[in-house]
Amino acid sequence: MKSVFKEMGSYKKELLLIVLTTIGTTMATLGLPSLLSIMINEANGDKNIKKVLAIGAIMILIVIGGLICGIITSKLSSTVSMGVGRNLRSKIFRKVQYFSLSEIDKFSASSLITRTNNDISQIQTFLNQCLRIAIQAPIMCICGIILAITSSPSLSSVLIISIPVMCVVLVIIAKIAIPLSTQIQGKIDRINLVMREKLTGVRVIRAFGTVDFESKKFDEINRDYKKNNMKLQRTTNSVMPVLTVILSFTAAMVLLMAANQDVIKHTADYNIGEIMAIIQYIMQIMMAVIMLTLVFVQLPRASTAAKRAQEVLETESSIQNREETKDNTDKKGYLTFKNVSFTYPGADVPAIKDLSFEAKPGETTAIIGGTGMGKSTIVNLIPRLYDVTEGQVLVDGVDVRDYDMEVLRNKIGFVPQKAVLFSGTIDSNIAFGDKNADEDRIEEAVKIAQSYDFVMKKEDGFHSHISQGGTNVSGGQRQRLAIARAIVRKPEIYVFDDSFSALDFKTDKSLRQALSAETNEATVVIVAQRISTIIDADRIIVVEKGEVVGMGTHEELLNTCDVYKEIVDSQLAKEGE
Repeated sequence: MKSVFKEMGSYKKELLLIVLTTIGTTMATLGLPSLLSIMINEANGDKNIKKVLAIGAIMILIVIGGLICGIITSKLSSTVSMGVGRNLRSKIFRKVQYFSLSEIDKFSASSLITRTNNDISQIQTFLNQCLRIAIQAPIMCICGIILAITSSPSLSSVLIISIPVMCVVLVIIAKIAIPLSTQIQGKIDRINLVMREKLTGVRVIRAFGTVDFESKKFDEINRDYKKNNMKLQRTTNSVMPVLTVILSFTAAMVLLMAANQDVIKHTADYNIGEIMAIIQYIMQIMMAVIMLTLVFVQLPRASTAAKRAQEVLETESSIQNREETKDNTDKKGYLTFKNVSFTYPGADVPAIKDLSFEAKPGETTAIIGGTGMGKSTIVNLIPRLYDVTEGQVLVDGVDVRDYDMEVLRNKIGFVPQKAVLFSGTIDSNIAFGDKNADEDRIEEAVKIAQSYDFVMKKEDGFHSHISQGGTNVSGGQRQRLAIARAIVRKPEIYVFDDSFSALDFKTDKSLRQALSAETNEATVVIVAQRISTIIDADRIIVVEKGEVVGMGTHEELLNTCDVYKEIVDSQLAKEGE
C-alpha cells in the first residue's frame, strides 16, 4: 500500500476537507440521540410543546448540516480515489514502457494488463469507501461508547460481550478471505491470458476446427474463477447477517436489562427518553463496526491488488542508463560484436556463444541458420532489448551500455520479426519512426518499401485506417509498412529481423534493390531464411546452436561451410522442383 499512500500525499487539501466534513457528519449523527431523549421527555405528558418543536427544528437543521457534509465527503472521496487510481495507472504504464524484455517475460503481458486495470479498480473502490467510512466509524464508535457509558454504565455493559464477538467474527472471515483474494487475482490473470490467446489466434482456431475445444478450455478456467469468487462472496456476504444478529441481540439485551430494573415503571433512575438514547448510542456503535466491516471486506482484495501494483512499480528494469553516458559523433554506422555471449534468464545453455564480427557503413551483414539457433537474439542485443552476458556490442566504437538508450535507439531502424502496427492511420504508423517526417519523406519511404501501390488503392490513401495490430492488412503489407517505418527514420544502422519472409520473390527483389540505394551510407543487418535475400551480402554469418559455424561471402561459404551448403542445396532443390 506504500505507493497508494504516496499518491494520496498529493491530495492533502482534499483529505483535510474530508476529515473536517466527516467529523461534522459524525457529530451530527451523535448529537441526535440526546436531542431525541430530551424531546421524548418533554413530550411525555404534554409538558412543553413549544420546546419540543424547537428541539425538532434544531434536529432538522443538524440533519441538513450532516447531509451537506456527507455530500461533500462523498464528492471529495471520489475525487481522491479516482485521482490516485489515474496516477497509479500512469506510473505503471510509464514503468512498463522502460522494462526490458526480461521483465515483460517475468510478469507476462496479461498480468500487466490486469494489474493496470482490474487491480487499480479494486484500489479505487476500496479508497472511495475507506475515505468516507474509515474516519467516521472510529470516531462514532469511540464517542458512542463514551456517551453510552456516561448515560448508563450498567446498560452499556452489554457491549463487553457484543464487541469482542464481532471482532472474533471479523478475524475468522479475514483468515478465509485474504488467501482467496490472492488466488482470484491470479485467476483473473489467467483469464486475460487465455482471452488474449484466443483473440490473437482466432484464425488458427477456426482453421483447425478447435473452437469447441478452446471454448471448453476457457469454460474450465472461468468455472474455476467462479468457484473461488463464489467462495469469497459467501464468506464476505456472511458478515452482514452475523453482525445484524449481534446488533439485534444487543438491543434486546438492553431492553431486557432495563425491564429487569423496572425502568419502565419509573422506579429506577432512568426515564424512557434516556433509555431510547442509550439504545441509539449502542446502535450507532454497532453500525460503526458494521461500516468498518464493509471496508474490511474490501481490504483483502484491495491489499492484494496494491501489492501486485507495487511489485511492478518496485521492479527496476535490468537495462538502465548509466550515470555518465557517452556518444561518438566522429563515427556513424559502425557496429562491432566482440566475443559476445548471451544466456537468457533462467536458462542453462547460452543462446549466443563467443560471437565476433564488425560491420561498416555501406556493408550488408546477413545472419542465417535454422529455427531457434539464436539469430533474433543477436539482433535484439544491438538496440539493448537485452544486455550481453559476456563481451561487448559496440556502436560507433562505444559500448551500447554506455549510451543513453534514447540516443542509441535513434541510431537504429529496427524491424522486428513480427511486424507490429498500431491503431491509427497508415501515415501515423510510418511517422512513428520519425515524428518530424513530412509528407514527402513518408511517401518516399512507402515507395522504397514497395507499399505505394496498395496504399494508393485504398479509399483514403495515406489516411486509411489501420486497426490494432494491423489486422486489416495482409502479412506482406504489414511487413512492408514496418520497413517503411524504419526507412523514414534514416538511421545509421538498419536491422531487419526476418522482415522479408511474407514477401513474394518479385517484391522481395524490388524492395532490396530500392533499399540498396537508400542504405548505401548505412550499415544493414539482415536476419533471413531465403538465400536469395542474402546472396549479395558483404558478409554472411551462419549460426548453429548459438555458435558461428561459418562467416564470409556466399561463394566463400559454399566452399568452407557445410551447414550453409546444406541450406543452399535444400532451397535450390525446392526451386528446381
